[in-house]
Amino acid sequence: MKKIELAFFLCLLSVSFSYAGGILTNANQSAQYVRMLSRNASTQADAVYFNPAGLVNLENGFHFSLNNQSIFQSRTIENNFPLLNQSTYEGGLTVPVFPSAFAVYKKDKLALSFGFGVNGGGGTAEYKTGLPSFEIPFSTLPTVISGFGIPTSNYSADLFFKGSSVFLGFQLGVSYEISDVVSGSVGLRYIDAVNNYDGHIHNILINPQHPQINPNGSFMPATDFFTAIGQPGYAVLTADKDVDVKQTGKGLIPILGLNIKPGEKLNIGMRYEFRTKLEMTNETKVDGTGQFPDDAKFRNDIPAILAAGVDYQLFDNMKVSASYSNYFDKDANWDGKEENVDKNLYELAFGMEYQISETTTISAGYMYTKTGVGRGFQSDISFSLTGNSVGMGLMFKVNERTDLDLGVLYTAYASNYKESNYSGIPYKESYDKTNLVFSIGLTYHLFK
Repeated sequence: MKKIELAFFLCLLSVSFSYAGGILTNANQSAQYVRMLSRNASTQADAVYFNPAGLVNLENGFHFSLNNQSIFQSRTIENNFPLLNQSTYEGGLTVPVFPSAFAVYKKDKLALSFGFGVNGGGGTAEYKTGLPSFEIPFSTLPTVISGFGIPTSNYSADLFFKGSSVFLGFQLGVSYEISDVVSGSVGLRYIDAVNNYDGHIHNILINPQHPQINPNGSFMPATDFFTAIGQPGYAVLTADKDVDVKQTGKGLIPILGLNIKPGEKLNIGMRYEFRTKLEMTNETKVDGTGQFPDDAKFRNDIPAILAAGVDYQLFDNMKVSASYSNYFDKDANWDGKEENVDKNLYELAFGMEYQISETTTISAGYMYTKTGVGRGFQSDISFSLTGNSVGMGLMFKVNERTDLDLGVLYTAYASNYKESNYSGIPYKESYDKTNLVFSIGLTYHLFK
């Protein structure tokens, strides 16, 4: 019965949100990314994030880019634990505002840059009726009580959980043209991470048929029943509990970049982001479980990233692109959860742009994301799946200085499952989700 507390509240430590990129990293940092998906060799304003060494290819002057994405994610969990009142649990995330911004000053061989974005998290999940891991412990109560010789057939509980996670990134960089072919960059990104969790377990009810305590066999509070039959331990475990916890952490990410431009048609970009040691600290307002001591710390590192891309101007009005990104999840410290990571997650993307007029360019892209986690990593509140993404959109040249980007991105994930047991009862749990993203971006060029 001790698991009644742990199954619900320890899940709060593993909540994560990702939309495109690694398990803890959001790669969807611009409207151009949403409409094309392959940006690792970009030489436009969003190269601040994707290919900082390529910024030297911009025209002299200032370049500013503002982007926003609206993200809609659906999640479905199927659980066949035989004692549950339901087998399907559906939830979702809605993120209407997911901003990013870039600024570049380019002068001859030198480019100075600033970037801002939601580099991890960025969503709020709310489960008004809980999830299997929350409910399974309570679903066994009728069996436990019937084992005392008191017939009991049903249960109910008020389970609520809301969690949000936002990792804001602020980046500075310097890019320099070493030769006509090669340029390099160095940069530093500051991460300000905040998680907020609000949850409760209230009104655990059971229907024991006890001649003195509950002769009608109607629902009654479990804690009252266990108190009446002299089981104070069970009474404490089934009493109402609340949690209100904020977790904060800060980290620095060194970034190195290299850009190679052998000719006018071909550009190659590379970027390496170092692993970030991220230590989160509890700021606990309410903790009815004793599982979240105030000021307690745990590791939630951001993995290193190696990214490379190629852009090729196939025709005067058509460009094709390919990108590869590897997230070194196995080397991160996630307080032991990384032990269930078998291989590093990677992404492989292809995109194209076609200029249909002097003012309008259309684009499309495809990306394959291969997760490397083992089944032991998966849980109903935090799971990583292999996915296939398609993006499309357009760029409209408003005038000589202003570009407008519009894009839409859809990701379908391959479902996965794990097999487990609770109190000796085996069960299977499967996971699935989809992502839908709409983006808009505005870029302004102040040439000099």
